[in-house]
Amino acid sequence: MRVNWKQTFLVAAYLTSVVAANLLITKWGPGATLITAFLFIGLDLTSRDALHEAWQHKRLAVKMTALILTGSLLSYALNREAALIALASFIAFAAAGLTDALCYHVLREKLWLIKVNGSNVFSALVDSLLFPTLAFAAFMPEIVAGQFLAKVAGGFVWSMALAGVLSSKKNTTSMDGGD
Repeated sequence: MRVNWKQTFLVAAYLTSVVAANLLITKWGPGATLITAFLFIGLDLTSRDALHEAWQHKRLAVKMTALILTGSLLSYALNREAALIALASFIAFAAAGLTDALCYHVLREKLWLIKVNGSNVFSALVDSLLFPTLAFAAFMPEIVAGQFLAKVAGGFVWSMALAGVLSSKKNTTSMDGGD
């Protein structure tokens, strides 16, 4: 059986970013959301799009749902105090993932960097509205706005980094997830 290293890397990046963000927010609360949004959720949103390319027509919805659930379960398994954060993360990522998939599909004919960053704007908005509101049981406009901007900026930085890593001899019009 041949291992697809690009997909393995993307899954590991996705799960690592989700778990790290959840555990850091569990430890430090709302104050940690801006840095985790930029560093980790920008990576999460962008790696999700690369996996969308790799998994399209290959049980995409099932794989994405399993990935989101796994990130939340790992967060909880590593720190039981992360239960509420992990649940909020699951709900927010599921809604953001659905939003991202729809926007990514609409932009499917565009260059990869346009699809990724265009869909990240809308999924970052959904995630930024849902996650802090659910995780901290309060609507905090400054956290929502800060997270949104950090996720979009982080997603842009990560899209540039992943485009270089994943393209290997190809241009960035497509990220097929092949070897």
